[in-house]
Amino acid sequence: MSEAFGINHGLKEDIRDYWSERSKTFDLAFGHRIPPGPELDAWAEAARQHLGTKPLRVLELACGTGEVTNVLLSLGHEVTALDFSEHMLAVARRKHAGNPKARFILADAENTMEPDGDYDAVVCRHLVWTLTDPKRAFSDWYRVLRSGGKLLIFDGDWAKPASFGRLALFAVGLIDRVLGKDHHYDGALSDRHQNIMTRLPFGDGLTVEKLQPFIEGAGFVDVQTASHAPIAAAQRKTADLRNRLRTYVYRRFILSCRKA
Repeated sequence: MSEAFGINHGLKEDIRDYWSERSKTFDLAFGHRIPPGPELDAWAEAARQHLGTKPLRVLELACGTGEVTNVLLSLGHEVTALDFSEHMLAVARRKHAGNPKARFILADAENTMEPDGDYDAVVCRHLVWTLTDPKRAFSDWYRVLRSGGKLLIFDGDWAKPASFGRLALFAVGLIDRVLGKDHHYDGALSDRHQNIMTRLPFGDGLTVEKLQPFIEGAGFVDVQTASHAPIAAAQRKTADLRNRLRTYVYRRFILSCRKA
């Protein structure tokens, strides 16, 4: 085993343990569950804009508790959803039990082991920032797509707040002091979260500019980006003040590209 592989292996285990622990309350944390109503509609519209209206065979990476799975299923897609946390998958399987268009598998998103050219689209939310080997991951996602297949990424720069986000974060801190901390939010495990981030390739912040070389290097073309603002605006319609403020803290983006 090479030294680099050993480091990544240990990091992957730490990531798996972190998300497995978070599976217990993941759907209670703002920004992870996608409730019916304005937010689900906004996510569905974003997916529709980039994937089109025709039902597709979709591979969803790092599906977690199956919230984006629900978005994709609502659009008529057939979804194979994978995660490397059995605890997350257990929640997702319960949600979608009996749905013949949903299949859940335990697998590594960076090395899916799925057949070549088997999917019309690959979709992931809040995964890319956690990649331990981005070059390998994008190459694998390219491999499993058919010619012309789409890659759709929802992610953001979680390492540092946006300019206005610093003010929003300060206001959230004031609310925490008055009302008490929100123990379902990521901050409940913030020490572990920060420890993991410092060891990741994108730990200092994920941007479209940083992704571009990996995307193009894997062979993807027609890179397009879109604003996450419509989804954030939909979240604010039903959120309390603390969570409305949270939608302003980080820069988020939507990116799509296709296999040549």
